[in-house]
Amino acid sequence: MDLVAGIDAGTQSLKVVVYDPAERIVVASSSMPLALISAPDGSREQLPADWVSALHACFRDLDPALRARIVAVAVSGQQHGFVAVDAQGQVLAPAKLWCDTSTTAECAQIMDAVGGAANCIALAGNPILSGYTASKLPWTRTHRADAYAQLATILLPHDYLNYVLTGQRFCEYGDASGTGWLDVRTRSWCAELLRATDPQRDLAACLPPIAAPDALFDIDPETATALGLSAAVKVAVGGGDNMMAAIGTGCVEPGRLAMSLGTSGTLFAYSDIPVIDPAGAWAAFCSSTGGWLPLICTMNCTVATEQVAAAFGFSSRDGDAYVLSTPPGADGLVMLPFLNGERTPDLPMAKGVLAGLDRNNLTAAHLYRAAMEGATYSLKYGYDAFVRAGMHFERIVLTGGGSNSAAWRQLVADVFGLPVDVPVQAEGAAFGAALQALWAVRRSQGDDSSIAELARAHVRVDPVLSTQPDAQRHQAYAGAYSRFLRHLDTITPLQRG
Repeated sequence: MDLVAGIDAGTQSLKVVVYDPAERIVVASSSMPLALISAPDGSREQLPADWVSALHACFRDLDPALRARIVAVAVSGQQHGFVAVDAQGQVLAPAKLWCDTSTTAECAQIMDAVGGAANCIALAGNPILSGYTASKLPWTRTHRADAYAQLATILLPHDYLNYVLTGQRFCEYGDASGTGWLDVRTRSWCAELLRATDPQRDLAACLPPIAAPDALFDIDPETATALGLSAAVKVAVGGGDNMMAAIGTGCVEPGRLAMSLGTSGTLFAYSDIPVIDPAGAWAAFCSSTGGWLPLICTMNCTVATEQVAAAFGFSSRDGDAYVLSTPPGADGLVMLPFLNGERTPDLPMAKGVLAGLDRNNLTAAHLYRAAMEGATYSLKYGYDAFVRAGMHFERIVLTGGGSNSAAWRQLVADVFGLPVDVPVQAEGAAFGAALQALWAVRRSQGDDSSIAELARAHVRVDPVLSTQPDAQRHQAYAGAYSRFLRHLDTITPLQRG
């Protein structure tokens, strides 16, 4: 029994990876798709029961002999989701997700109750943005009154899967900081924001205790049997998918910048101290390793390229050929890929925009390139805020599904003007969860090595996938990015109107 497993419950699928720390290889993996429930009001929801079914299916897919060797597991989960459970642990309603923009009005109501966004940041380090957990509570009180009346515990998606695995309700600092209620400076719940969310109810009583980063829990015996695991397996605290991806990419010490190209796009950098912007230009989150993780999030990344590919009847797996057949800047075609609204920039009700169409660039290839460029420019917009704050980076570590695209890797290197590395383990969040489980188990056995030391030993980059920026293309993209920003400035008043 010498293996660890990482579970990543994302928006599109649930994945499990099994890692052999002695051989330093992933020995098995499995993935199951998840359905998304969408509505015209911006609602994006999933059924927690589907996560549990996918979890069981993934473990059934693994060799029983490997399952028998697993000593610890940890869960990575999509951030900000809201799972309402009653006193018996029963789910009361579909889970509202990070990409849900139906609660935009409730965000403003909460912030207004504490004197506005600036005061909200002063209280807890972050504004209440669309998608954050806090705004989902008053929405549920209005639209699902029965569920709100029976609510006993507020769980995030990864918290809920931990509950399924252990029978215990707990959370951790990294994912908790994405609720909007955690004061990231003191790592404690902000009473003023809880009252602003619901002045008639003590929401603090609904929040689970916060576990330490290296805490371990016993697996529920019945769940262990159902998953084909030993009853001796330990469950580490896990965390939000970005926090686990930080571990999986080695972004657990200062000076490293990680970029995740998934359904959403993220940029994050580890810090030993809270990094808070008074204007809320980035998310001032805690890490899941005892530090902090300033983070930029865009709500539209691979979702944009996949949507274009589907519209033109090809697979995004074949998208590189379309990109390579068109020049940087897509011959003047610009896409603001705000298909899910947007968080960076903060335009929760925004819609996508195509600009610069002409007879030459109205092709599938140009549109696909414009989607990839637009998703990348949105991340560059957030990166510029990091740079203005004095942060400095020498390389980008790339993860997520988009990192499998050679064209996208080169695009990132050229747009940012920085070398790009790709870890050997492509599933950064699931792999990071496995490493956190390994770290927690070793600490319980008396090993006091830091998570940074463990990451240095186990996170390796693939030199074949490393990419250098091209100076000529960097200049071409600089002009195209300026065009993107001009269009963004022009449409912003309309998108907020």
